[in-house]
Amino acid sequence: MKKPVQLVVYHADQDDPKKCTAKKLHRFGFAMLQKNVRRLPYHAILLDPFAEKSLSCEDVAIAQNHGLVALDCSWKTAEQMFQSLETRMTPRALPFLLAANPVNYGKPYQLSTLEAFAAALYILDEVTQATTILGIYTWGHRFLELNKEPLEEYRQARSSAEIIQIMNKYI
Repeated sequence: MKKPVQLVVYHADQDDPKKCTAKKLHRFGFAMLQKNVRRLPYHAILLDPFAEKSLSCEDVAIAQNHGLVALDCSWKTAEQMFQSLETRMTPRALPFLLAANPVNYGKPYQLSTLEAFAAALYILDEVTQATTILGIYTWGHRFLELNKEPLEEYRQARSSAEIIQIMNKYI
């Protein structure tokens, strides 16, 4: 059996704990919560919406060996938080996708931590792991339904450049 990709969340404690998908991922044993930047895994992929390069199948080996890291903070402080993170990770942006979470439903790029991890896993061809983690919320399956076509195309893309070309069809 294939080992699941390690999911790590740098948690800033800025969101409503009742709506926090990162904490629920942790409670279900799907992700580690980390409040100390120095304890984040070296060389892991940092899901960074401000990164210059898009996540693609080119990143599979890095994710399998070092994991995925997401920053869980308020969207109001996200840019500032990413700028303040001095890490030794590989920053990658997710391509255009619509949120399915109740707070930001239908909004482009406004993904919850759960949705960001699920999207990354799907793009990296870890579809089973993506589906499994989305199962912790009743609305989780809606994320895959809402983004079925782009996610499938992103998963089949051979490079970050190809992902950008595909993404431009959906914007």
